[in-house]
Amino acid sequence: MKSGQKSLFDRHTAWQRFKLRYFGAKPWSGPGQVGPDQAPPALPNATFFHAGGKAAVLLIHGLTGTPTEMRFLGKTLAEAGFTVYGCQLAGHCGTEEDLVRTHWPDWYASVEQAYAEVRKKHDIVFVAGLSMGSLLSMHLAANHPGEIKGLGLLSTTLRYDGWAIPRLSFLLPLFLHTPLGLRYRFVENYPYGIKDDRLRQRVVANMTSGNSAEAGNLGMTGHSLRQLLSLVELVKREMPAIDTPAMIIHASNDDVCSIWNARYIESHLGGTRELLLLDDSYHMVTVDKQRKEVGRALASFFAARTDPQALVRDHVTAS
Repeated sequence: MKSGQKSLFDRHTAWQRFKLRYFGAKPWSGPGQVGPDQAPPALPNATFFHAGGKAAVLLIHGLTGTPTEMRFLGKTLAEAGFTVYGCQLAGHCGTEEDLVRTHWPDWYASVEQAYAEVRKKHDIVFVAGLSMGSLLSMHLAANHPGEIKGLGLLSTTLRYDGWAIPRLSFLLPLFLHTPLGLRYRFVENYPYGIKDDRLRQRVVANMTSGNSAEAGNLGMTGHSLRQLLSLVELVKREMPAIDTPAMIIHASNDDVCSIWNARYIESHLGGTRELLLLDDSYHMVTVDKQRKEVGRALASFFAARTDPQALVRDHVTAS
């Protein structure tokens, strides 16, 4: 190899190393595709229901996610005697174009609608959410003071600062306020929030095959991220006034959002709170290696705030 060629090769590999260190493997993959202004198609219905006792739990999935990521938790809570409802957020379980058509108030409207239906049947209601679903849970509690008996805040995402997030992610809010940033498509990085190798392979296979109703979307446009950040700022302002008891569950080694997020909630919520840190999970704590521990802890937390008679199964059926 000639010296000039070697120098060029060295410069190229150095640049690749720089990109991986500061921008990640695939922080974005090009312009997002925004569909035409037309009525969105019908999305798959991935909601679920488990009959149980008089006390109910509403479960809320995360951004680009699906109710499927809450199903195991739902079964665990149902086995503990709760009636469980898994809701589906607007624009989710379809394509990225479906998601782009929605804004955070649309996602929250899905939660309000689901909560209203649950309240028709149950006087005792708990709410738990994963990642952005945790934010929506807190916003729901802020809008219904004194009604919700307890919150489960799982892997709450206030900022993307986990170890798998690109080093320059702190510039994301500025980038999203540009026309280019709004249309760029951001793609998840390895390990995709899952420490369990076998489960990760199955989830990634579903995402890459387009099975979003089962595994969610692999990426999202800047539009959706900007909506998330707007919701974060609102919920931060609401936290001191939220006096609903809360259990905060977070992985110590979360690859998406660091333990800082859990500590922030712990110090800013207005009500009583408990913090559980997991040592063998990543971001998706409801499906990862310690999913059973998450379910047991949340069931215990909710049960302690429930009349034992309310956990007696009464064969509630879906309307």
